[in-house]
Amino acid sequence: MKLATLRNDTHDGALVVVRSDNAAYVSAAAVAPTLQAALDDWTRCAPALQKISDQLNAGAVVATPLDVSQLAAPLPRAYEWIDCSAYLNHVELVRKARGAEMPASFLTDPLVYQGGSGIFLGPRDDIPLANVEWGCDFESEVCAILGDTPQGTTAAQAAPHVRLLMLANDVSLRNLIPNEIAKGFGFFQSKPATAFSPCAVTPDELGSAWSGGRVHLPLCTTFNDKFFGNPNAGDDMQFSVFDLIAHITKTRAFTAGTILGSGTVSNRDRTRGSSCLAEQRMIETIEQGKPTTPFMQPGDRVKIEMHDASGRNIFGTIEQRVTQ
Repeated sequence: MKLATLRNDTHDGALVVVRSDNAAYVSAAAVAPTLQAALDDWTRCAPALQKISDQLNAGAVVATPLDVSQLAAPLPRAYEWIDCSAYLNHVELVRKARGAEMPASFLTDPLVYQGGSGIFLGPRDDIPLANVEWGCDFESEVCAILGDTPQGTTAAQAAPHVRLLMLANDVSLRNLIPNEIAKGFGFFQSKPATAFSPCAVTPDELGSAWSGGRVHLPLCTTFNDKFFGNPNAGDDMQFSVFDLIAHITKTRAFTAGTILGSGTVSNRDRTRGSSCLAEQRMIETIEQGKPTTPFMQPGDRVKIEMHDASGRNIFGTIEQRVTQ
């Protein structure tokens, strides 16, 4: 099933069930007022939401046409937003561009940071940029929304804790990152609000493409109406979602509504393109000695989506424009 959140006069919006073609919805208010409420009572709510989804897709209920511009992020705010760097090709390129080797520990120890989760952007919201010198970049990612997940969860135990999947544009301000990293305390100002796809979907919506804690489908990014990249999210992913869950639960538990990101999807096959401007700039630096692709400017547009083998748009499309 596909779930989304309509904006209203509250912080958390109103939960709706979306038809499989992303064109219409019905209210889920009879089951749960918000997605967070549904996640908090998933054992009861999931079957009831699935029943609404089945009726909606069978044409057995009256549906309302979906205006994606009226959607917030599926979780407009979350208890935690944890982003990782599961695609080591991306990490390796970053380091190679500045002449540094990738430590051997990166093969076994995932990179993780905790981002701001109080305010997220909806799938059609503008990306506000106060200063173009900050180096605004998009990052196309796959995310999981977790249920209650105990401390010490192993990768083998992780699958039942993945409630929903969605896409993200983890906006980064690249020129602010070096000084923050140099402090030894991680990202903060360099990571503004993240945007998410219109829909969060249960893993069964992906069929066999969801396997082993990986989404084995291309993640397509279009920049200013031109193809930018379609790396396969299942390829070159050093750490699966299940591995990442095992890593983050080593010392603490996580509550329902925690969002876990994969990091920028990246393949070693360069014909697949990239999922962020920084990676393209790294390749230019390695091959030409300096980057030539600029970071995002006011008026630039990015589109992020994922289609299954039949061409169905699984999560709906993130479409954003940079504004100053």
